[in-house]
Amino acid sequence: MTENQKNSSAAASRPWIIDTTLRDGEQAPGVAFTAAEKTRIACMLAETGVNELEIGYPAISEEERNTIKSITGLHLPLRLTSWARAVWQDIEHAAASGTEAVHISFPASELYMELMGKNYLWVRQQLQELVPRAKKYFNFVSVGAQDATRADSELLLDFIGDAAACGADRIRLADTVGVATPLSIIDLVGRLKAASPLPIEFHAHNDLGMATANAFTALEAGCAAVSVSVTGLGERAGNAALEELAVALSLSGNYTTRIDTGMLAQLCDMVSRASGRPIQSQKPIVGKSAFQHESGIHCAALLKNPLSYQPFLPEHVGRNDYELVIGKHSGSAAISHAYHAQGITLSKEESGTLLTAVRKTAGEKKRALTTYELKTIYRLHCQTSTTIL
Repeated sequence: MTENQKNSSAAASRPWIIDTTLRDGEQAPGVAFTAAEKTRIACMLAETGVNELEIGYPAISEEERNTIKSITGLHLPLRLTSWARAVWQDIEHAAASGTEAVHISFPASELYMELMGKNYLWVRQQLQELVPRAKKYFNFVSVGAQDATRADSELLLDFIGDAAACGADRIRLADTVGVATPLSIIDLVGRLKAASPLPIEFHAHNDLGMATANAFTALEAGCAAVSVSVTGLGERAGNAALEELAVALSLSGNYTTRIDTGMLAQLCDMVSRASGRPIQSQKPIVGKSAFQHESGIHCAALLKNPLSYQPFLPEHVGRNDYELVIGKHSGSAAISHAYHAQGITLSKEESGTLLTAVRKTAGEKKRALTTYELKTIYRLHCQTSTTIL
């Protein structure tokens, strides 16, 4: 293995995590963060350990620029990046906001160029004009191929070559409408990385429900960076979720990141409140149901080893202990455990009697049972017990 290959391999095992909650995340329909909320989210993202924060779109308003200036003034320990269209005025606004980096987005697919009334010659000319000028104001300039997963691969090769010749520091491949699949990502990134002198970032959208899988696969295929958002917040069905990718990377054993996974639940709760988007119960990693169990077989095994039916412990992401839910599918081990938590020790006969009653009641109510309901069932079916409730 050559020295360059060793360096490339080491970099691939330490992916660069870019969070775009405050830019792409806030573009989710109906979401608007206050300046104070943006500041709190930025600070917590820095504390959580992301490498780079795409902090916003300065050209959108003076208020946005002032908020970005305020956050840059905090000198957080991560790279702050502004987002801009391929328009010099956008880049000027980004420069005035004080971020050390800028991302400039260019249309890459034939559809997007047609929508703008442009062609690739215009894209090349804009690269040649904007990137060198931007380099005078920013320490780091990223350029993005918008709608890259629907673009011609030969055009993307030209785009990468032109961007590198103009002095860009990184290429973003954007799956703008979320049509990529892991296999298509392996093919696309493999071909482009072999010809790219620049590190490649992958930006996933979740329209087909594969954003996190695609982001992980992009790293496996050789991308140096991926962009994510907290809870996957973003346009339409959202982006790759920071918390999902961070835990997947940590469990893989193949990657090292700065992410403190123990802060993920708190971070997700904060963004959920600020965005007005509740965390769904079955949301991977931080949803309530991710650590709830009802099946009798599962619960019996969990009481022996909590990793038997969980890929990681709740405390790994900052949640409390797992919960055994008592319902229609519960078994005797879970029921005995639930009553024991209330100070009631069941005999084998009592456990069998209560199991039938609990399952019947839960089925009729079409839900899990409360502690009060469990006590009531105990009173009705175990009158001879000496245990006092």
